[in-house]
Amino acid sequence: MQTSDQPILRDIVLVGGGHSHVGVLRMFGMKPWPGVRLTLICTDIHTPYSGMLPGYIAGHYSYDDVHIDLGRLCAFAGARLFKDEVVGIDRANQKVICKNRPPVAYDALSINIGSTPQVQLVPGALENAVPVKPIARFNQRWVSLLERVKTHAGKTTIAVVGGGAGGVELALAMQFRLRNELSAMGRNPDELEFHLFTADADVLPTHNTGVRARFEKVLAERGVVLHRDAEVVQLNGHTLQTKQGEHLHADEIMWVTQAGGAAWLANTDLELDSRGFINVGPTLQTSRDPKIFAAGDIANLTSTPLEKAGVFAVRMGKPLTKNLHLFVQGAELLEYRPQKTWLALISTGDKYAVASKGSLGFAGSWVWQWKDWIDRRFMAKFSEFPDMDPNTKSAAGNSTPNLALTQEESLQAISAIAMRCGGCGAKVGSTVLSRALGNLEPVDREDVLVGLHAPDDAAIVKVPPGKAMVHTVDFFRAFVDDPYIFGKVAANHALGDVFAMGGEAQSATAVVTVPPGLESKVEELLFQMMSGAVEVLNDAGCALVGGHTGEGRELALGFAINGLVDENMDGVMIKGGMRPGDAIVLTKPIGTGTLFAALPQLKTKGRWIDAALESMVKSNRIGAQCLREYGSKACTDLTGFGLLGHLVEMTRPSEVDAELDLSALPLLDGALEMVSAGIVSSLQPANVRLRRAIRNQAEYVNDPRYPLIFDPQTAGGLLATVPGDKADACVAALKKLGYEHTAIIGRILPQGEAIEPIVLKG
Repeated sequence: MQTSDQPILRDIVLVGGGHSHVGVLRMFGMKPWPGVRLTLICTDIHTPYSGMLPGYIAGHYSYDDVHIDLGRLCAFAGARLFKDEVVGIDRANQKVICKNRPPVAYDALSINIGSTPQVQLVPGALENAVPVKPIARFNQRWVSLLERVKTHAGKTTIAVVGGGAGGVELALAMQFRLRNELSAMGRNPDELEFHLFTADADVLPTHNTGVRARFEKVLAERGVVLHRDAEVVQLNGHTLQTKQGEHLHADEIMWVTQAGGAAWLANTDLELDSRGFINVGPTLQTSRDPKIFAAGDIANLTSTPLEKAGVFAVRMGKPLTKNLHLFVQGAELLEYRPQKTWLALISTGDKYAVASKGSLGFAGSWVWQWKDWIDRRFMAKFSEFPDMDPNTKSAAGNSTPNLALTQEESLQAISAIAMRCGGCGAKVGSTVLSRALGNLEPVDREDVLVGLHAPDDAAIVKVPPGKAMVHTVDFFRAFVDDPYIFGKVAANHALGDVFAMGGEAQSATAVVTVPPGLESKVEELLFQMMSGAVEVLNDAGCALVGGHTGEGRELALGFAINGLVDENMDGVMIKGGMRPGDAIVLTKPIGTGTLFAALPQLKTKGRWIDAALESMVKSNRIGAQCLREYGSKACTDLTGFGLLGHLVEMTRPSEVDAELDLSALPLLDGALEMVSAGIVSSLQPANVRLRRAIRNQAEYVNDPRYPLIFDPQTAGGLLATVPGDKADACVAALKKLGYEHTAIIGRILPQGEAIEPIVLKG
């Protein structure tokens, strides 16, 4: 979580993790702009570098070699990463419309989403072809195709539609990889048959005749059947039909042509060209809205039409960065002047490449090695970040902003920067608060007599007959830069105690701390965070009935939760309910403490953090119900005390011992790597003191999983015991409900004479 004494005055939102935007993020990380917050909205945590994608398909590179980790890059840049799909833009209110989260406000917006295959223009292509673009989603399609071909018996015919550089590289890379795969399986690689369809008279029509001749020769030598002047106009199942009436049946069809803009752009009223790309001027601003920029393949530079090539997207990164900065400063923007010729290094699949620039062309294995060196050097910029002095970066972020502000905004900025009095609990203004919460719709409950629907000094909640109250409270500061996700995690974490006891959540009172800033920024932050929280509360049937919002240096959120249980304690699960012979069940993987300690150190992978957050936003509500159905009498939710701390808490009142199987522990991806590197949460040392509760800890102190039993958890899973004869069925039921990492991690033993209640096994 990035913190700064400088209030946020302007928001720049980047839509898409394309080659231009990764350049913006890196340059912003090297030199932050005071008062400016950067937000990236992207569907994927890892974005592929198109220049290395053919090498990945051919098997020369690993997944991580060719993908930029946007999670680490955003952490380096101090930017927020929102994982979601953009479906529109509300230009009047300057908000980006997302598929699964509240709209995101912007002062300046940049779009770098690449192109989208227009497969819907060819009958049958949408259902039967595999599109290469958008390349960010290509990996899953490629892995699926690879498995289909490997398991397909006999001859396999593969057709690639598109005779440009992308289509030719893809065909040759696929052929090289698949032949090697079949050979490794002991099968005949000649079972593969490749066809390449181009609507032009030649392949690579934008390159010189020498380069085209080289590739036509390579295609012929490799046995790739070239179909010239063969525009594919229809797919009848897996049969391709060309404009000239030619037909070919193919088992797999790859689509590398007829790309255009994303469909949602048509509803933005931005000026688009005939293929749906966004028209931009020399400053990369859209022609109808100067607040919106576009770069890369999605941009159509009206002053100088460009080929859709990755080199232009990369080169646009620097001028786009400068112009976004100049725009929020209210200064005159610079014109982007693309180069007239550029170097293209096109691979043939087998570590051989052809260089093409204007009328020049040359080839060889050394060209591939040169390309490999260039590509790896480019990727290193986004994975090997310089060791920057945090004080230097903090000073850059906290220096005086030079931004174009209205008179009212300037007054608010001065007030935010100045020392606030802290009176009245440093409350956030009522107008800001009412606007932020006005669009939220907390669930209605008949037993809430006075709540947010009719705000008063306090809420009034009725206890239904035959019910007893469960009270719990949780509060912590933000550990991720996405306020919506943080709101969901915080609410989930707070509800966990009620669910762990077998209770029903009834009402919630929020306590919020937000950094001071412009009213519009505080309002937006509150709305994003509380939208996430209310979604979780509503799903649990828990009514948000009130709260307190104050100013502070860091964003923080907590809830006091009221729950209900039967007053006769029927169905209640308590920590003291363990019995000898019970199996110990854990419903979620552990490792959040070490992962989020590693995040600001740029040691994690984005997909590890993404998977951890997915686990943290998963509710324990139906899991607790399932455990009750299988006879659980003892349950708790894993939080800051870690697995061992909570297990010890349960054994003492239960008067039992417990055997914990380290080898059975479900772990979050990356947790073992991070804790093995010595990265632990600040709470870890306090938790480690409980090692005295382990009877045989000396035997397992060097086990790589051992440190993780002390790892503090946020919104962790349920730690419960169920009768031994029901354990397997209970685990199967929990997995069916979506707790796929549920595991039996030990068993309950009769209390022995030893003082230490925990015995390790592994």
